[in-house]
Amino acid sequence: MEDNPKKAEILVVEDEDNIAVALNYLLTREGYSQTRLATGAGAVEAIRESKPDLVLLDVMLPEVSGYEICQSVRADESCNDVRILMMTARGSAMERRKGLAMGADGFISKPFELKELREEVRKILSLPRGAAAEGIADA
Repeated sequence: MEDNPKKAEILVVEDEDNIAVALNYLLTREGYSQTRLATGAGAVEAIRESKPDLVLLDVMLPEVSGYEICQSVRADESCNDVRILMMTARGSAMERRKGLAMGADGFISKPFELKELREEVRKILSLPRGAAAEGIADA
């Protein structure tokens, strides 16, 4: 029996420093290991290389949108186990449907409560690996 399970690896793709700082604080307190990218450029390559357990992905990013990144990751079978939680300030139902249709495992609107984000991260990390690729993430 293992007392010290491996920390979940989370890649944060967020261009706003104040939000990234809040995410860093929350994720560190929760015991997750994390890395941050501040632009969309290079995000797909970083995801392919590191295969994080979860990507916290902002929709509106410089250079490449979160939707494009999500779609590219979902098109790559080697990334089937990577879970994606999209974040946006434009949290309309249409935006949510678009993100989930592109293969995101979850969608959260900014500004979010830290408690809400913590619960969403835990929920998505508890999904079976490859759930989004198989289309069984909840809508």
